[in-house]
Amino acid sequence: MTRAPVRRPLLAISLAALVVGCDEPALQVPADAGDPVFGLTAEQSARVLAKVGDRVITLGDFGRTLERMDQFDRLRYQTKERRRELLSEIIDAELLALEAKRRGLDKDAAVEDATRQILREAMIAQARKGLPAPADIPAAEVRAYYEANADKFVEPERRRVAAIVVGDRALGEKVLKEAQKAGSSSAWGELFLKHSLTAPKDRSAAPPLDLAGELGIVSPPGDPRGAHPQVPEPVRAAAFQIGNVGAISDTLVEADGRFYVVRLSGLTGGHRRELAEAERSIRVALLQQKMQDQERALEDELRKKFPVEINDAALASVKLPEQLTAPGSAPQPDPAKPPAAQPAKSGDAAAPSSDAGK
Repeated sequence: MTRAPVRRPLLAISLAALVVGCDEPALQVPADAGDPVFGLTAEQSARVLAKVGDRVITLGDFGRTLERMDQFDRLRYQTKERRRELLSEIIDAELLALEAKRRGLDKDAAVEDATRQILREAMIAQARKGLPAPADIPAAEVRAYYEANADKFVEPERRRVAAIVVGDRALGEKVLKEAQKAGSSSAWGELFLKHSLTAPKDRSAAPPLDLAGELGIVSPPGDPRGAHPQVPEPVRAAAFQIGNVGAISDTLVEADGRFYVVRLSGLTGGHRRELAEAERSIRVALLQQKMQDQERALEDELRKKFPVEINDAALASVKLPEQLTAPGSAPQPDPAKPPAAQPAKSGDAAAPSSDAGK
């Protein structure tokens, strides 16, 4: 049975009750305890629940901890006893953080990197607060995008390709003639099972005869969206020379040292997506573009605010650890050393070294 979601006003009342029902004497309220959460007033949010060293833990901190939880996890903290357990966990986390800082762990390179990443994400999240939801993007902006990118909404014809693959031309020509005379999907399937290098050895694992030799779906040659890794380009081109579904190519196709008897096994006509059909994806694309533009603008602004200097010579001297080198490949030369300092393998021809760096 589906449980009803926890509503924020109810939890806000519970948190407020935690203040009113608190047995401990109130500590001093800080001037700024952050933004209120769960509908609490600023005064309630600033109420101090505990003090750890010089650090105070406010009701707002407690509420934000709950806010980060899944809504069903919050159900565990409806009683005063369970809320006290959560507060104890928050205090323990604060104690560990204070001790880690005392030991200098906050200066550890990995910790600093993680902190920078968290701060970066927080900055980007803050910058995105003013962005509209996809549904709030003006209809005129959606239409303008649709008209300016008309080619993106034209769906090309797509064809499903099957093939019998053999290793020599003579056999390929023989199978081609037999396939052209076959005239049925089952006859095609039998030819595939008998001759194709791609046919399964165990016939019980073979596909249905009408699906035998399926390679994939492609769109016309030249359309970058319609390539398929299992369909060589010559085979793709041949598929678009076939007139009808179920027909066989007039010629044997050679690709990658093999010979293909090509069959057109399916066809979906091209069409243009109307604005109503494309509107949702356009709104998402526009929002993503706004996010990217905003992030670039923020980065440009910060580069003006904080001087940035790049040491190209140091960057060019970066050397990857040997364990990251592809197996069997030769070790990379050290850019920091002259070519003469690199030992040459016996029998290797001399070649100029090159460095790449940004």
